[in-house]
Parts: sequence; C-alpha cells; structure tokens
Amino acid sequence: MKRTLLALLLSVSLLADATWAVAPAKIVQAGPGARIAGIDISHWQHPKDAPIDFTQMYSAGIRFVMIKGADAQTAADEMALKFLIPDRKAAQRALLYTGFYYYAYLPDSTDSAFIIKDAQAQAQKVVWRIGQIGGYNRRDLPVALDLENNCQRTNGRGTCLKYMARTNVTLWAKTWLQTVTEKTGRKPIFYSYPQFLESAMVGDPALRQYPLWMARYSLDPALTTSQPNAKGVGCFAHPWSNANCTAQWQFWQYTSCGIAGKYGVPGTRVDLNVFAGTTSKFLALIRGTWTPEPADSLPQNEPTTMQLVSQSSQSTNEPFIATIDVLRPDGTPVVTGTVRFKSLDDSLTIGTQTSVRAATGRWTVTVNGLVAGNYLGILQYSDPSGTHAGNTFPVQFQVTQGTTPPSPTASPAPTKTKAPAVDTCAGQIRN
Repeated sequence: MKRTLLALLLSVSLLADATWAVAPAKIVQAGPGARIAGIDISHWQHPKDAPIDFTQMYSAGIRFVMIKGADAQTAADEMALKFLIPDRKAAQRALLYTGFYYYAYLPDSTDSAFIIKDAQAQAQKVVWRIGQIGGYNRRDLPVALDLENNCQRTNGRGTCLKYMARTNVTLWAKTWLQTVTEKTGRKPIFYSYPQFLESAMVGDPALRQYPLWMARYSLDPALTTSQPNAKGVGCFAHPWSNANCTAQWQFWQYTSCGIAGKYGVPGTRVDLNVFAGTTSKFLALIRGTWTPEPADSLPQNEPTTMQLVSQSSQSTNEPFIATIDVLRPDGTPVVTGTVRFKSLDDSLTIGTQTSVRAATGRWTVTVNGLVAGNYLGILQYSDPSGTHAGNTFPVQFQVTQGTTPPSPTASPAPTKTKAPAVDTCAGQIRN
C-alpha cells in the first residue's frame, strides 16, 4: 500500500513538473489604463541573494516579468545567468509569463563588415543562452535586445571617448535582430528610450517589424492623454513613430519606482511596465516554441586562437597598449572572457593595467607604470564561464627612459562638502 501511494505521489509530481509551464493563467488587465501589467527585474532585485515571491507578484495583478538574462560584459553576464534560471522557473510556476533581455555594448569600429560580425557574435551568445534554459516554452515571451548606449570606446573608467555613428548603430541593431529571428523563428523585442531612438539611430522602416519596449518615465499610463513618444513640443522621430505623434510600442516601462514589497520583490523599488494591446495580441507574441539544435548549444572549453591587431612601445612616460582578437575555430569572435598582460620577467616593474572590451572578441590592454627595459611577456586570454578555452599570445617590446617631469607643488586639499540627497524617483509614478 505504501509503495502504491508513493508511486502515485511520484507520478502526480512528475505530471505537475511536465505541465506547470503550460497551465492556464487568467490574464487580467490590472495595470494602469486597464492594461496587462508587467515587471522587469535583474540581480538588483535580489539584495543579499534574497528570493522574489512570484506568487505574491501574480496576486498583485502582474502577468509578465522580464528578467535580465545576458550581458555583453563577462562579469555582468555571469551575474545575470545566476538568477535567470531560478527566477524564470519560479515565475512560470506562479503562472507568470516570462521573457529575458540582453544588455548590449557596441564595438569600437567604423567598418561595416566588422560591425555586422560583432552583432552576429552577440546574437549567437543570446541563442546559446536560450539554449541553456532549454529553448522557448509556451510561457516565454521572445528575448529582448536592450540597446540604450551608443558609446563604442571608453577609457576603462566608464567615460565615453567615442560614440558610434547613427547609421552604424542601426546596422548593428538590424543585424542582431535579424540573426536572432533566423536562429529562433521568433522576432525579438527591442528595448530603448525615445531620445536614444531619435538621436542615435536612423529611421529605418525595417525595424518596425520588431515589437518595441519603450522606457519613458514621468507620464501616467492610466491617462489616455499620456503618450510615451511625445515631447514638450511635437514628438520623437524614430523607426517606430507614427504620423499622429504616437509610437508603435508594445511594452511601456513607465516607472523605475514601483513599490517593490507590494509585488513580492525585496528592496524598495522595481521597474513597472504595461502591455499596449489586448490579451489575444499578448498571447500572439508567445505562440511558437523553439528547441535548440546541437549546433546552437553552448560550447564547453572550445579551442581559441589569438591575433594581435596592434601594439605600441612607449617610454616610461607613456603606457604600453595592445589590441588583440580572440577567435573561435570557425573564425568568429569569442563571446566572453577577458585578456591581461603578463610579464615573463618578474624583475621588471609593472604598475597598473586595464583591459577594455573594444568589441566582441576584441580587447585593448593598457599597461601603465613600466620601468625602462626590454619586455618579454604574454597576452593571456581567460574565460571564467568555461565556454572558450584559455590561450596566450607572445609579445615583446622596449620601454625607453622618458623625461621625468618636476614634482608638482603640493596644494592644500579642497574642503569637501556633502552633496544634498537626490530623490531619483521625483516626478515618477509610484504604484
């Protein structure tokens, strides 16, 4: 009898695991303006790894949740993956529909062929991530591209040194969206804000075929007069703009100041969204499943090759700079990892170094504080995710003794005054 009962309980459990992702859910339109309500989350909604109560989120009227699931930068990508899998599973068990978004960085190049190659590589990274979670199921929205920064070169400290031309930003975005569509059979969502769409991209009508997720705060979506595409005078002009000053948006992120605890989210604030259309239009975005082919599965410890793009030998007053590409066996760029310089002579002093991702698979390494001498070393590629195998590339350069500038006269330290607190939620909706 005990064995029969145990078998029955086991079969019920297995049946539940097989059907939870397709269980029916009542899609109420409980958001502002009687729209379908949604939330988007990332690791910031897990302070000290605290879990999210998705059942409470569902009870509060939320019906979809967008999860940060991937990032072009390695450390941020690992953090996203840490929470994507458990959050997606828990949310779908709570009968929520889920999607995930990829935060993109643009390559440091003006060459069209290189820009296309970079977009294809970042698209492949997203396809692999969808494969890691088992492909799309019947409760998944299409993946979203988060493109909100047109900086293509920084100084390693976050200051932008060069911005990408509008035509190249558009080329990159179109290539990424098209590649993901071809790989998955579903059109991805495009996330950005109207100022970026207008100033950083050109009005290519081909982009209108992709659902737009627009971020625009300080407007109340409950008011029929609120249009997220409107300016103080006129409207924003971009690929999704309509003639009547509205925009062809499907999702509107209308605040970053939602009351987190109300929705089962740890912390104080969370992003809130609404869907523009009807229930049938919402479900139309979810139709279709995709299961990855073996070729779309994430590789493990895949062999790599390295190619030196450029290097400079300087005096002690200047840094050593090297740019290097790391490639997969088929010649496409690796999608994660980093590169560092390592001297093979421990007697020579090395100060500080930075490694800046210039594009997918390309890093610029800058080494400061070198003493005069002949350097023999390696540029060392490593990938903490284990997707690509580590590798090294030998480099040799000479540093000459530069002129030593006179020591500056010490000046008294400026008096520090405490800046007044800034309310980052001023003017935003706090639902």
